[in-house]
Amino acid sequence: MRQALHTLTVRTPGRGLVEITGEVSRWVAGQGIGTGLLTLFCRHTSASLLVQENAAPAVRADLEAFFEDLAPEARGRYAHDDEGPDDMPAHLRAALTGVQLSIPVAEGRAVLGTWQGIYLFEHRRAAHRREVALHLIGA
Repeated sequence: MRQALHTLTVRTPGRGLVEITGEVSRWVAGQGIGTGLLTLFCRHTSASLLVQENAAPAVRADLEAFFEDLAPEARGRYAHDDEGPDDMPAHLRAALTGVQLSIPVAEGRAVLGTWQGIYLFEHRRAAHRREVALHLIGA
């Protein structure tokens, strides 16, 4: 049994989905582990991780619009606004989507479906530098 650990840095342009499938796939392929389990962990409370369709851009736009409706920015609505009106809505969106993913690895590749991609979902309006911890265990 072998293990590998890496921190992936993701620069976001602001609110939205940033696909990280390529970077994650390249790292997994370089570890020499054929069969195992990949865990991804977002080290932030106002961004999250998703496995989502990566073929139709409308899916990403619809997801962003849905979460805007679900957890809107509204002055006075939330007690927590230490970093501005998008602060608490970002925490709510991250709580609903999650900060950890587990993906099986077979033949040295993440076992994703045909139209599936791995995304960091930035919930803040401003650009950020986010970190995603990657842990791969297997043989």
